[in-house]
Amino acid sequence: MTLWHGASVFAAAFVAGMINSVAGGGTLLTFPTLVWLGLSPVTANATSTVAIWPGALGSMWGYRENIRHSERRLLLLVIPSLTGGMLGAWLLRFTPPAIFAALVPYLILFATILFMVQEPIQRWLGLHQSGETHKTARWLTGAMFFQFFVALYGGYFGAGIGILMLAALSIIGLHDIHQMNGLKNFFGMCINGVAALYFVFMRMVYWPDVAVMAVAAIIGGYGGAGLARRLGRTFVRRAVVAIGFGMAISLLVKH
Repeated sequence: MTLWHGASVFAAAFVAGMINSVAGGGTLLTFPTLVWLGLSPVTANATSTVAIWPGALGSMWGYRENIRHSERRLLLLVIPSLTGGMLGAWLLRFTPPAIFAALVPYLILFATILFMVQEPIQRWLGLHQSGETHKTARWLTGAMFFQFFVALYGGYFGAGIGILMLAALSIIGLHDIHQMNGLKNFFGMCINGVAALYFVFMRMVYWPDVAVMAVAAIIGGYGGAGLARRLGRTFVRRAVVAIGFGMAISLLVKH
């Protein structure tokens, strides 16, 4: 590995870790960087997933207090996160990615708009009348169903799952952006964790890049969580929307 190669993957993973701690979408930095440096798309995708996963640990530690005060029943979302993530990783090896990739920008765009207009939607649905909406079986079942498909996509490619999970958490009644980010990071760690294990088992990763990027992702993930608190909720919400639109537009232009 040359100095330029190492510096490039370190920088991409560091910024990706920060982005993932705030809104998600770091894969859109690491994946194209690895392809640009010569890895095949499938190897780059698997390598990016394995390398970025440790950054979720740093992000989750940064949001540990917010996660600790979350409703325990929301932990049921771990089940679809694990099952969907594993199935998505399996599909990566056996499914042509062209059709699925074509849907990605529209999926991200929809989720970003949903997140942006969450408060009017919550008022329309009557969610503002109670802070306990997410305790009802109907909303929790719907969230688990949605989370499975988010995890399926996450295991397959992963870019934008943070935006999708934030949108889902807002619609089921959560309001605190820092709590939502903490839960999003935890569920994302589950999704990418099982996918990463599968990629490692199937020998689909390039380990020299993983070693450098994992360290960078941890540093960036922990720093991003602290930065989010200092910048405040309003700034973070605007950043989520900006990142989401940026990701969607970049993928639309690409395709």
